[in-house]
Amino acid sequence: MRIHIGTDHAGLDFSTRLQQHLAAQGHEVVDHGPVSYDPLDDYPAFCIRAAQAVVRDQADGVETLGVVFGGSGNGEQISANKVAGVRAALVWNESTAELARQHNDANVIAIGARQHTFEEAAAFIDRFIATPFSGEERHARRIAQIAAFERDGSLQPDPRAS
Repeated sequence: MRIHIGTDHAGLDFSTRLQQHLAAQGHEVVDHGPVSYDPLDDYPAFCIRAAQAVVRDQADGVETLGVVFGGSGNGEQISANKVAGVRAALVWNESTAELARQHNDANVIAIGARQHTFEEAAAFIDRFIATPFSGEERHARRIAQIAAFERDGSLQPDPRAS
């Protein structure tokens, strides 16, 4: 599987270790993060490029996922979710990583590199990669509603509207 990674200075050391970890498992890793440490760099472009690459690869039929991280993972998730077709989920344990794929068919996860040890985060990522989307109708229906809003702003009718 191809894994796109985006980070900033807060996750640079983490990114290097993660790339080695994923490559050792046979994954193709594409790094969209910084090439050197700069404490004033900004994460949005790195994370957006990683997210764009995931969407582009998926459209081309390439089996791919993305991982974005920084200090907390919050801004990185927000940035990735600005890319049409991305469903980025902030994960903080193996269960949320699994549910992100199983229920939400997330194609990108965000992790706070300053919130977890490398071993914890690697376990979240491994679980995320190993978990398929369940395909259950209720989950597919909800994902379709999100995609419809993203595409044209449509929403389900408001039950309070008369």
